[in-house]
Amino acid sequence: MLSRMTRRLAEVAKKVGVSEATVSRVLNGKPGVSDATREAVLTALDVLGYERPTQLRGERARLVGLVLPELQNPIFPAFAEVVGGALAQQGFTPVLCTRTVGGVSEADYVDLLLQQQVSGVVFAGGLYTQAGVLHEHYLRLLDIKLPTVLVNAAADHWSFPRVSCDDAIAVEQAYGHLSALGHESIGLVVGPQDHMPSIRKLETFKALGGTAVEHTMHSLEGGHAAALRLVRRQVTGLICGSDPLALGAIRAARREGLRVPEDVSVIGYDDSALMNCVDPPLTTVRQPIEAMGRAAVELLVSQMEGAAVATGELLFEPELVVRSSTGRVR
Repeated sequence: MLSRMTRRLAEVAKKVGVSEATVSRVLNGKPGVSDATREAVLTALDVLGYERPTQLRGERARLVGLVLPELQNPIFPAFAEVVGGALAQQGFTPVLCTRTVGGVSEADYVDLLLQQQVSGVVFAGGLYTQAGVLHEHYLRLLDIKLPTVLVNAAADHWSFPRVSCDDAIAVEQAYGHLSALGHESIGLVVGPQDHMPSIRKLETFKALGGTAVEHTMHSLEGGHAAALRLVRRQVTGLICGSDPLALGAIRAARREGLRVPEDVSVIGYDDSALMNCVDPPLTTVRQPIEAMGRAAVELLVSQMEGAAVATGELLFEPELVVRSSTGRVR
């Protein structure tokens, strides 16, 4: 092992034209070496096929953190696939980090990614969606100026570049569709009360005259419980903040002896995988995941290249996809 290390030092020193002691100082991150010499030593490592020490890889590690809240909702694996593909085209490797209950936290993942000297981080559906909460790990990323992009961060208090689907237009499309079908009693099923995308959907719903609202957890079970309360209030049309919530709503309606769409119409949000294969095929508002994912990567790479990137929100327009879970009111 020692001989291999000595041989490496000797080869690099010969290539660069410096002493082995100088090469050793560079590899161990010691001071007393000019920037030009340090860069020459690192380049020689690359040319000779030696792996750089982790702490010296920096952006050359070509790793990008992709932090997701879960993989149960099919929209997140779909987003990871788009972002991963776009990163690969740019020569980067995504490092997938998924939060689990009682597992590694988002803040812990940020620590791990920084230890790996990642070139940047893309977050989707992160803790930044909590209204008004300033999480320390985001402040840390801002402080060290690590290239970062937030997806669906309906939160103006974060000065990161942001890519979002327009929640207001999504609700307008869904509400308009149900109204055109004759529904007058329309309900909204969305996430927790401090969840910013849900707050945006709710604001638009109220502006359109909607009053029947249920907040719940983002899950099939959450959708079931919330929808049950609404259909018992004689609501005939349900707008849901995600496809899993909508599937839970369909199950709740059936458990009450109601038919979808004959008795209750249900609209989801995302148009995630297989929503055209469920029973009935789900009417939903499609997030343009392909365009959003590519935009997020473009914003990230621009930051890495030192370009000035606007820290505002890039809003993408969703599309209503009409299938069989909505129909005319009886």
